[in-house]
Amino acid sequence: MAIRIRHAAETVKEMHEINVTPFIDVMLVLLVIFMITAPLTTVNVPVDLPSSTEKPAPRPDEPVFVTIRADHTLALGEQDVTADGFLSALSSATKGSKEERIFLRADKAVDYGSLMGVMDKLRSAGYLKVALVNLQGQEEGDEP
Repeated sequence: MAIRIRHAAETVKEMHEINVTPFIDVMLVLLVIFMITAPLTTVNVPVDLPSSTEKPAPRPDEPVFVTIRADHTLALGEQDVTADGFLSALSSATKGSKEERIFLRADKAVDYGSLMGVMDKLRSAGYLKVALVNLQGQEEGDEP
């Protein structure tokens, strides 16, 4: 019969520490999932955006207004212009300065394509400073 002597160093010790490695793995997987899905969920969310309360920038002394009427005719200031003579009339109104800010007004009935067509004409002519004009201080549907 063999006698075994137990030493104090050989006793089984219980571990009281939490293994956090699986927790970190799960959190990293969730982080990757949220990073991928978050941009995808914001694209198709319908939102009714509030209007701006910022005060408008001051107008120059002699602003250049381009107006698109409901029947898609153009006006430069108070004068009617044709689509063909629009750019030459605009050049004379701005005295040839391409840095002049152009204030573009459009009727509510004007479709987006017509508005973009006029903006493309302005951009191709070199007028890059275009401001869209709206009614300040009125809610949608209010009569002026």
